[in-house]
Amino acid sequence: MAKFLSQAWFDEVAKLNEQAGDLHLPPNLDSILMNAKILGDETIELHLKQGKIAQGLADGAASTVSIDAETLGQIIDSGDINIAIEAFMMGKIRVDGDMTQVMALQSAKPSQEQKALFKQIKAVTEF
Repeated sequence: MAKFLSQAWFDEVAKLNEQAGDLHLPPNLDSILMNAKILGDETIELHLKQGKIAQGLADGAASTVSIDAETLGQIIDSGDINIAIEAFMMGKIRVDGDMTQVMALQSAKPSQEQKALFKQIKAVTEF
């Protein structure tokens, strides 16, 4: 297991992304290109592109989400969208740019391949 957001974690996620291949996503999810800045002692940058998490910011992203690592970990670990909504209302999540991409994630239906990938990522993650 790798500590969430560590370099070892990003390396493992990159391997899993490569092994997963095409995720056969619905168009509304496949088109999302979003950056995230994880705030803490240091800012960690990642992006979501074609349903996969990758290290660093992506050029051309329509939006950037800023969130603290603890809140992001809770959202991913629990899978509970209500935690994200509550965190947004409390100001723990800030969105710069196109808010519609973030909203699309709420209603997006991931493919079986994407579900399998995120299950693998969660299995190698120490929160």
